[in-house]
Amino acid sequence: MSTNSAASTAKISAALGSVGQGSVVSEVAERLLAYFTSGDIAVGTRLPAERQLAASLGVGRSAVREALAALEILGIVIVRPGSGTYLRDGISELLPRTLSWGMMLGAPRTRELVELRSGLEVQAAQLAADRITDEALERMRGNLATMAATLDDLTAFVEADALFHREIAQSSGNQVLQELLQSIRSLLRIWVDRALTDEGHAASALREHREIFAALEARDADAVAKTMSSHMRTASRRLLAGFDASQ
Repeated sequence: MSTNSAASTAKISAALGSVGQGSVVSEVAERLLAYFTSGDIAVGTRLPAERQLAASLGVGRSAVREALAALEILGIVIVRPGSGTYLRDGISELLPRTLSWGMMLGAPRTRELVELRSGLEVQAAQLAADRITDEALERMRGNLATMAATLDDLTAFVEADALFHREIAQSSGNQVLQELLQSIRSLLRIWVDRALTDEGHAASALREHREIFAALEARDADAVAKTMSSHMRTASRRLLAGFDASQ
């Protein structure tokens, strides 16, 4: 990290301060948003890591992660895998009024989002079967290798899993579909992170991803739809089980 970047990180952490009790995620998001719209932080600035923000705010990392996911949906920050989270341009003064919909999802809406995501993932995969490039397949092969190597590191496994699905969405060639999926994934992010709870679940997920990859490599749209549908059924069950356990 450069000296300037380190200085920016320290400045952001110091400026935020700790949050009080109450709805922690909302408090974190509101504190971040207030600072981001204050003019004290330049567009394009990389934010401190989740653990640093959590320490500065006096909250758990999960609260920071969920708040950043909501801010990503609203277009306030952008997450660049392998690089970090950055402040985006074009922040509107009206955005604070829209925060609640991204963070206060109740059980019915969460279940509906899971259902919608499943259908969109299948559609994206079917389109990708005809449009995916060899370069994209090679990146997905790397995602699978990372997943296989991180069965005992569920945080790293989930990240590789997300990159695998993101590659499929990008390969669909449909920008609207890609953005819809990204929005839904961000809203469900906290539950996705909790869906895989042991190596057995991860091993099953890896097998499902390998089946999807084989179908994509064969450019077989029917097989892709079948394997992705099967995967989304089991993934949705895992995700909702984690959600139900938290209620």
